Amino acid sequence: MKTTHRLYRWEAALLMAFAIVLTIGMWASLTQDALAAEVLRLHVVANSDSDTDQAVKLQVRDAILAAATPYLDGVHNQEEAEQALRPHLQELAQAGAEVLAQAGLSYPITVSITDQWFPTKEYTDFALPAGTYRSLQVILGEGQGHNWWCVVFPPLCLGSVSEESVETSASGVLSEDQISLISEQDGEYVLRFKVLEWWDSLVQKFEG
Repeated sequence: MKTTHRLYRWEAALLMAFAIVLTIGMWASLTQDALAAEVLRLHVVANSDSDTDQAVKLQVRDAILAAATPYLDGVHNQEEAEQALRPHLQELAQAGAEVLAQAGLSYPITVSITDQWFPTKEYTDFALPAGTYRSLQVILGEGQGHNWWCVVFPPLCLGSVSEESVETSASGVLSEDQISLISEQDGEYVLRFKVLEWWDSLVQKFEG
């Protein structure tokens, strides 16, 4: 009887653990969806992994961030950010092309706005959970090299242009809870984001 009682207790514990994981997964998914609705990511894909291509990728990143910033002045949400940038995609591409030309590189550059899936990404002052985000995508040449992810709106990735904190950059765009979520204020954000990444892969597996 003791063995049976112990088995039931283990079953109850496993069910409880599964329920907790399920709740966390659903919460994290809803949190990521809400966050994704507020930000516009930046995704720069290098031509290759050569030292030259990887170095120029960062120079193109800086040029496009600098060119995009004036268009985002006075923008209050993701939809406005996309509307502000979409008419100027060719201009942004030209800013990147000028960097390539100065480096003596002749491969093409394409700039578009699209939906993309991103893994969990940790930066110096904040992290973003895995999931699908609206993205300003920049592809250099063959687009076969390591890429660079960040956020063009709100301006969280202007470290090369200006020194702004996450809280200052995201104020008025993200809620206090969302700022706390992506910054290191609570110390557990990366762990929760890893749970979300696991949850997302599990959902995709069942849907497939």
